[in-house]
Amino acid sequence: MPESPERPGASSARWGLRGRTALVTGGAGGIGRAICAALADTGAAVVVSDLDAAAAGEVAAALPAGRSVAMDLADQDEVASGIARIRDAAADIDVLVHNAGVSAIAPFVEGDPADWELMWRVNTRAPMLLTRAFLPGMIGRGFGRLVFVSSDGARAGSGGEGAYAATKSALFGLAKSLARETARHGVTSNVVCPGPTDTPMLREVAERHPDLIGKLTRQIPARRIGTPADAASAVAFLATPAAGYITGQTLSVSGGITMQ
Repeated sequence: MPESPERPGASSARWGLRGRTALVTGGAGGIGRAICAALADTGAAVVVSDLDAAAAGEVAAALPAGRSVAMDLADQDEVASGIARIRDAAADIDVLVHNAGVSAIAPFVEGDPADWELMWRVNTRAPMLLTRAFLPGMIGRGFGRLVFVSSDGARAGSGGEGAYAATKSALFGLAKSLARETARHGVTSNVVCPGPTDTPMLREVAERHPDLIGKLTRQIPARRIGTPADAASAVAFLATPAAGYITGQTLSVSGGITMQ
């Protein structure tokens, strides 16, 4: 029989990422910033990618070993250029967190096809392109972590968000397929689904619907809205060696509003 794994805490190496490099897309957003900070706390060097170059630079500057690369994930040529710049800034990527996402709310029959195209490019195609670029290096080194950030809203479906749900739900199938392909090479592939989270986006919606936060809080067994740090902690855990036997899974970070 295989040896029993180390007990938690027996080796800090199992819970840290010192010597590893992580790339976080959408790294200047609410959850993205928290993910960058959480990964930095594990000892990882972090490459912060965002459409907003100034914001990405600000986040990176606050990290012990942070770097930033501005990239428009909707533009395939820009993604290719960004990959080249990331390789110039870091030897290679060990942890790839697909956090970026865009959304537009509209009844299905009224939605603009251009919005569907944009969401597909950012939410679905960009993760595929970035994974294709950095996965071979992970396999070659025998260590890699792919973390796809979707949402409980995408998994459950939400009125007016058909395009968002479709493009983010594609990540579930991609993550599972990659898990089956790469597990024997020391690479894991998982999805994190944040539930209602206190981000600028949620606050903006709440300004238009003053009763929203109260309604959501009453629906959540934990009786509170999630914080970016809640989602970031899940991402950071899945990135560590301690989570090396977890792959092909979807982790809901929602205070119990979504249960399986």
